[in-house]
Amino acid sequence: MLEHAPLILDVAGTSLTTDDRRRLAHPLVGGVILFTRNWASRTQLTELCAAIKRVRPDLLIAADHEGGRVQRFRTDGFTHLPSMRTLGELWLNDGRGANARAGQGAMRAQNAATAAGYVLAAELRACGVDFSFTPVLDLDWGDSQVIGDRAFHADARVVATLAKSLMLGLLQAGMANCGKHFPGHGFVAADSHVALPVDKRSLKAILADDAMPYAWLQTALTAVMPAHVIYSRVDKRPAGFSARWLQDVLRARLGFEGAIVSDDLSMAAARQLDGRELSFAEAALEALRAGCDLALICNQSLGGGAVLDEVIDTVARAVVQGGWQPSRASALRRQALLPATPALDWDSLMVSPRYRQALALLP
Repeated sequence: MLEHAPLILDVAGTSLTTDDRRRLAHPLVGGVILFTRNWASRTQLTELCAAIKRVRPDLLIAADHEGGRVQRFRTDGFTHLPSMRTLGELWLNDGRGANARAGQGAMRAQNAATAAGYVLAAELRACGVDFSFTPVLDLDWGDSQVIGDRAFHADARVVATLAKSLMLGLLQAGMANCGKHFPGHGFVAADSHVALPVDKRSLKAILADDAMPYAWLQTALTAVMPAHVIYSRVDKRPAGFSARWLQDVLRARLGFEGAIVSDDLSMAAARQLDGRELSFAEAALEALRAGCDLALICNQSLGGGAVLDEVIDTVARAVVQGGWQPSRASALRRQALLPATPALDWDSLMVSPRYRQALALLP
């Protein structure tokens, strides 16, 4: 029987501890998210990923590795990837003078986005990382510092086209994708890592602008991450805790059938609900009940990881007591995020013609 393993947790350091192994072996844990603190070198990262797979081969090893300022691994051969805004700016550059040609910037930008996706995924997979939470589908409205140059562009059409090009590059390297932050984080200025942003626009306005990339890409996206934002004219709950957003809009209205992964439930905004602060365990259950297939809890393994043990125990208790029920459909969606093809090792990747060509196309 395929088990629904809804929790994605972090690990403490550059190698697994006894506590890490115990948690990762639990049937409710479906994945690991890695951070810069889990990195010392390519060799060490490769050994850490292999150790995780020895605990359970089906664990999804993930990272926030977008390019620009959000890139977990930057040394020992990893390519410094461009920000998504750099690709959007390339779209607008049709050349000057005799070299100008209408539309050539858009075509170059699409090639560069595919190249960036391929390099990103191929390098990660060469070290054993299965998945990256990318691409960002937020629109660049100009006010959000937490999004900022992580967004491709202000125009939803450009965002969707460049995101699809980047997703093609990921796919060429055997990696799934994750559009974020649904239905859009770019309009609000507040940083959801430390505050709870409120977007007061109507559902009609949001669907007509920020959510359009999700509608256009619903057949290509394999995962979606909802925003820790309240859209107050639609629901009083943040999108990641909202059945209205996740089930009525994303699933039913936009037709998305892939995995829904909560954003980090350790963020300040992530545990504010109905005027009170939830525990980490309560937040995980609320996200799962609202329609998330996977609940992401970051940076809680340090200092013994008591929070992670509480989350695991609470979700296990909810299953026994009927407070939450596992889903076979969710289990299949998580499994679909795992690579289906073997990865090139690092040395083979370095001499691969496709990789060399992709590097040459990066801006």
